[in-house]
Amino acid sequence: MPEELNWQPSASLEDLRARQELLQRIRSFFIDRGYLEVDTPIMGQFASSDVYLENIRASFGGNEYALQTSPEYHMKRLLAAGSGPIFQISKVFRDDELGRWHNPEFTMLEWYRPGFSHYQLIEEMDGFLQTVLNCPPARRISYQTLFELFCEEINPHTASIETLQSCLERTQLTGILDPGEQDRDQYLFLLLAEVIEPQLAKLQEPVVVYDFPVSQAALARVNGNVAERFEVYFRGVELANGFHELCDAEIQARRFKRDNEKRQEKGLSTVAIDMRFLAALDHGLPQCSGVALGIDRLIALALNKTSIREIMAFSIENA
Repeated sequence: MPEELNWQPSASLEDLRARQELLQRIRSFFIDRGYLEVDTPIMGQFASSDVYLENIRASFGGNEYALQTSPEYHMKRLLAAGSGPIFQISKVFRDDELGRWHNPEFTMLEWYRPGFSHYQLIEEMDGFLQTVLNCPPARRISYQTLFELFCEEINPHTASIETLQSCLERTQLTGILDPGEQDRDQYLFLLLAEVIEPQLAKLQEPVVVYDFPVSQAALARVNGNVAERFEVYFRGVELANGFHELCDAEIQARRFKRDNEKRQEKGLSTVAIDMRFLAALDHGLPQCSGVALGIDRLIALALNKTSIREIMAFSIENA
């Protein structure tokens, strides 16, 4: 065998033991609060329609399947069947970038609490982070307030393309987007990543950003001019994405249709709609909120690591 062949784990055995202890702490947090731990398929018949996510594909018996980007649809089918509060720690897969905080296969924690608004789930998330990370209580700030503070007081919910272009010029971010870009979200994504997130990284406590633009609702409810969703950042790392979940099958079907239209506009392949998921919504998804959190990122932060490879048994480079 070639001597230079790297067969060793990506993480030290000491850090893998620490990882196990943190996973036990995470499970105890939810079990003590009456959650049921569930296990749903990694390989499913339907892919995500999200314009910004791509599934990794698999085949079996001559049919094509999708390695799941999230256990969300299957977990919501359990909720519709009457499961009550549930959580899951599962492997998920995304055909995405590779970097310090990204690996195509990673571990996700996802949980749903019937009867909770996204504000109530933020409260539970705050307690969870303090339990696992021993960190200060989270700071909570609306998406609009962030843009008003760090992007020259623009209103992200109403700003025109021209206003957003001017903001890019003033923050020296010209030349990154196509000059003719007409998707407002592309401007907002860029400003959030390049202007706002570096400011959040300076804070000592986690930050919960809530009430996003309607155009970024994904699977969240819309209330007036905001989507009832939140994201969590800590030490410059995006940790979690939560929603006050949409329960209306007809609205969700329209969003899936719009996703495919956007995918076509961007030259991406369209995906078949998960009719089983829509049928579960139609049967009756209970009013609930849910959140997905990157376990590898969480553990890396808890152990003061600079990349998720340091706490994964084998990253993609030596998998």
